[in-house]
Amino acid sequence: QVQLVESGGGLVQPGGSLRLSCAASRSIISINVMGWYRQAPGKRRELVATTTSGGTTIYADSVKGRFTISRDNAKNTVYLQMNSLKPEDTAVYYCHAVLVLDGYWGQGTQVTVSS
Repeated sequence: QVQLVESGGGLVQPGGSLRLSCAASRSIISINVMGWYRQAPGKRRELVATTTSGGTTIYADSVKGRFTISRDNAKNTVYLQMNSLKPEDTAVYYCHAVLVLDGYWGQGTQVTVSS
C-alpha cells in the first residue's frame, strides 16, 4: 500500500506558474507508474501526465509544452511543474500511483487560474 499527499495548489493568474508535489509514504522506486489527473466541476477526471519507473512520460495534448512531470526517488516525491497556466486548467489535481495491480489516489489539491 501507499499513501499519497498532494500540496502546492492555489490561486494563480493566467500565464502564471505553480508546482504541485505528491509525497508518497514509501519508496517510489518500485512504483510502476505515478501520475497526475485532474477533475474540473461537472467534468470527468482526466489524465494530465504520468511517469513510469523506467522514465517514460506521457502528457495530455492540452498540457504538452506547458507542464512537466518529474520524480525525485530520494524524496519519494513526484512533481508537476505547471507553466503558462490557463483558466481551463482550473481543477482539482489528484496524484495517482500504480503499485503492482492496485491503484492509489491522493486527496487532491485545488488549482484555480483566474484574474
